[in-house]
Amino acid sequence: MATKFTGGCLCGSVRYECSAEPLAMGNCHCRDCQRATGSAYASGLLVPQKAVTITGDVKYYDVIGDSGSTVGRGFCPNCGSRLFSKPPIPELMGILAGTLDDPTWFKPAMDFYTASAQPWDYMNPDLPKFAKMPLPQQNSKSE
Repeated sequence: MATKFTGGCLCGSVRYECSAEPLAMGNCHCRDCQRATGSAYASGLLVPQKAVTITGDVKYYDVIGDSGSTVGRGFCPNCGSRLFSKPPIPELMGILAGTLDDPTWFKPAMDFYTASAQPWDYMNPDLPKFAKMPLPQQNSKSE
């Protein structure tokens, strides 16, 4: 993939550009992501927040994650497309893979929050699985 990548919402009111390679890519199977996407999981990438430029208005809906910290879900207030997540670490942000202008380069490296995965959801057996959010040193081990 090229280091710089772009994306946006369904109606085009919100656009973003990221100038850094993703730190991680994966599929989150937590109940919050299931409800927010209306699907079995959310596919996303984690990037340094300072590497992302956003144009347009983004509205955030905040929830308390299992860590006890606030997690925000950013969406376009015009069309409702979910675009971003604000994890408890303010230097990082998540971008949903389906919002990429070229989503073909997205390669999930793990499935996490699999304790909440739905029985009807097929997960790639080749990806490491984590019952909850993996710690950085766990990224190469399955739980």
